[in-house]
Amino acid sequence: MFRIQIFIILLLFVFSCKRTNDNRKPIAKVYNTFLYEDDIKNLPNNYSKEDSLIFVKNFINKWAREQLLVQKAKINLQEEKEQINTLVDQYHQDLLINKYKEAVVKQELDTLVTDTDIESFYTQNKEIFILNEPLVKFRYIYFGNDILNAREFISLFKEDKQSSDEEIMNQELQLKSFNLNDSIWIKYDDVIKNAPFLKTFNKNKFLQKRNYLNNNDSTGTYLVKIKDVLLRNETAPMSYALPTIKQMILHKRKLELLKKIEETLTEDAIKNKEFQIY
Repeated sequence: MFRIQIFIILLLFVFSCKRTNDNRKPIAKVYNTFLYEDDIKNLPNNYSKEDSLIFVKNFINKWAREQLLVQKAKINLQEEKEQINTLVDQYHQDLLINKYKEAVVKQELDTLVTDTDIESFYTQNKEIFILNEPLVKFRYIYFGNDILNAREFISLFKEDKQSSDEEIMNQELQLKSFNLNDSIWIKYDDVIKNAPFLKTFNKNKFLQKRNYLNNNDSTGTYLVKIKDVLLRNETAPMSYALPTIKQMILHKRKLELLKKIEETLTEDAIKNKEFQIY
């Protein structure tokens, strides 16, 4: 606060040190609104004396501009004043309601989503999970033309067994890139994004089940095996839709909980004669 006090001394000649009931020291005034020393926050500790003065001066000027704009608005927006006050009151009310709802949801919402819940929701709402883009399960390896044991990699990749995959992984430093996890569904666009070299394959040819692709170019060899494909307008598998399903179940529970709370509050208010319609 010492650095702030230095600047305060420079400001004292502009206005008198008017005191308020709380005995705080005013350092600026716009009309009847005061800025006090302890209103200036977040002054960096590592600032030099000169930088501190600049920081405080900028803070005061910014505060003054805001206050001047507020005063000018009050003068020139008299006709809109009632509308503004209504909007402010509505915002305050909405803010209180939302904060209360958040607190209730945090305390009361059942966030446990079981496998039974997921399967039931998916079965009853399959029409929601229609794909708007293809999904694939695939595996690939990509190695350079300078590799010495290319035939070994090709043979191991074609075997498509855990033991052969482990052997490939033991030599992964010879690969430019690879993905041997073909158990998860991936969007076709993400496949291309994460493995741009796959753009060399024709999309229609690529999106075929049980398809094996081998391609060579000036940089190396790409081996790709398509395990499964789901095309646009087919139903997304439950495993792929799982995050969305959980989110939708919790959202539905939240709406039901809030509706129940509103109904209970209304019923209790009527019962206790706190809510009456004349």
